[in-house]
Amino acid sequence: MAKWVMVVDDDVTNIKMAGTILSKNNMRVTALKSGRAMLDYISENGTPDLILLDIKMPEMDGFEAFRLLRELEAEKNFNETPVIFLTADDNTGTETRGFEIGVSDYIRKPFNPDVLIRRIDNVISTQNEMISLKTEASTDKLTGLLNKAATGTELDKLCSSVPGTLLMIDLDSFKLVNDIYGHEMGDKVLISFANIIKSAVPEGSGCGRIGGDEFVAFAKGVQTEEEVAGITKILNDDLVASAKEMMGDDMSIPLGSSVGAIYAPKYGNSYSKLFKLADKCLYTVKKNGKHGYAVYSPDMFKDEDSDVMNIDTICEIMSERNIPDVALQLDSAAFAYAYRFAMRYFTRSKVNVAKALFTLDKQESVSDEEYAERCDEFADHLMSSLRKSDIITRVRFNQYFALMTDTREEFLERGIQKIKDEWDQAHPNMLNISYEADFTRNDGGVPFGGANAHIVIVDDDLMNIQFVEKQLDEFGINITGFLSGQEFLDYTNTLEKVPDLVLLDIKMPGMDGFEVYNKMKEIGGDLAKTEVIFLASDTSDGSEVKGLSLGAIDYIKKPLLPEILKLRINHTLELVRLRKKYRIVK
Repeated sequence: MAKWVMVVDDDVTNIKMAGTILSKNNMRVTALKSGRAMLDYISENGTPDLILLDIKMPEMDGFEAFRLLRELEAEKNFNETPVIFLTADDNTGTETRGFEIGVSDYIRKPFNPDVLIRRIDNVISTQNEMISLKTEASTDKLTGLLNKAATGTELDKLCSSVPGTLLMIDLDSFKLVNDIYGHEMGDKVLISFANIIKSAVPEGSGCGRIGGDEFVAFAKGVQTEEEVAGITKILNDDLVASAKEMMGDDMSIPLGSSVGAIYAPKYGNSYSKLFKLADKCLYTVKKNGKHGYAVYSPDMFKDEDSDVMNIDTICEIMSERNIPDVALQLDSAAFAYAYRFAMRYFTRSKVNVAKALFTLDKQESVSDEEYAERCDEFADHLMSSLRKSDIITRVRFNQYFALMTDTREEFLERGIQKIKDEWDQAHPNMLNISYEADFTRNDGGVPFGGANAHIVIVDDDLMNIQFVEKQLDEFGINITGFLSGQEFLDYTNTLEKVPDLVLLDIKMPGMDGFEVYNKMKEIGGDLAKTEVIFLASDTSDGSEVKGLSLGAIDYIKKPLLPEILKLRINHTLELVRLRKKYRIVK
């Protein structure tokens, strides 16, 4: 599908020039002459893939148009459109201001056609990847609903913007499914129930999974008990029908769902406040027969002192309703919080800790479908092999990370080998299981935390290297400098881990930046995937076009300016961090 680019400029000559360049490169172009026209058009027709926005326009300049665009996108629930500012101004303060408010790039007029196309391609590609990564970060991997972290964010927006009902939904007797039919069937029930929830609430609602068998939904427009009762009936009837379809008509587990409901904005427009009250309603249902609903009213808990709770009540609310004798599996968002807390506790309490990353590769005789199924099953194997005090998370479709508490070092390798052996015995000739293990003998004196970002700068001017070191030192970024490309390439031969980003000067004696970049690609591996920003003082020789064409993520013009340097590097490192977090291959 052709990329859709909107050009907003009060100069007809600029519009025609940009339109001609973009059209020749198979891009769909919409040309508008003012910020107001842009806002009106988007309000009626939706957002393009990218906007080229002139800064200096009468009545409404580019900065004001950008601000109003972001307000409109929030109001319409659109994804934020990447914006490239167009300017003939060399004022660095203008560029800094643009990056600070969130523009994606700057292009100076008059246009260089190749630079224009390359920068548009880069921005759209980066934007699409960021959206994909953020979607993955907000999605519950099993059900496709919002995960716990994203549920709070997205439902808070709904609670504060439209009338509706917040529903706390809990599966009744779900543990029996896992106990009798196994975890694979349990997962199928959860997936089916997630789809039932989505179909039971009105269009425009939000749905999330916040725990093993706990869900929450904001039913847009629902404001009566009759509607809540109708949704609850659908949940219960469809759940039983779906379960019997999967497990057989003789399925006798008393499956059902309990629902706690509260109206918004009648009783508040804050998700956190409504959540607490809906959860109390849910607890009431769970104590009184289950398979039903309770709608909040102010007199429901009038006999309770809302400011004082006893310890038994708090423990009952916070604890797991059923604690299976297996390790705890969490999604990546929940795992991150648990991991941070656990590492603090281990440090303070001087508890040894072991970590293991399991990677699953298929054997030649295994089909892709079987491979995917075995990777799913490995979670159950890990959960049953580890202790209930251990926690695991799935970091990729074929990788699992385990945090094991109070483990003795001499037993770590033996325990992991046992996990592998028992799997191979039960599933011969299916998976090749490799692992990385780490053991920390915790004496309370070693802080825990991830490594800082590592940036390499290659420049034959020592002052440039020192300038970058000085500017980025406050952010805790590790800087390594080299005065030639050969020195840098020799250095990469000694590394176990490549840098996160390379700042590469183009004009250097002996071997210029382009040659260094091409050699990085020839070497291959992780070095070939490392992001590169080219540095140069002259763009008139076509070096910017060439650098972007080779695959560099950005190009910074010398002399290096502190604000521009920091903002462009921060923009790139955000993408690098997301790729690493979700193990996305470039």
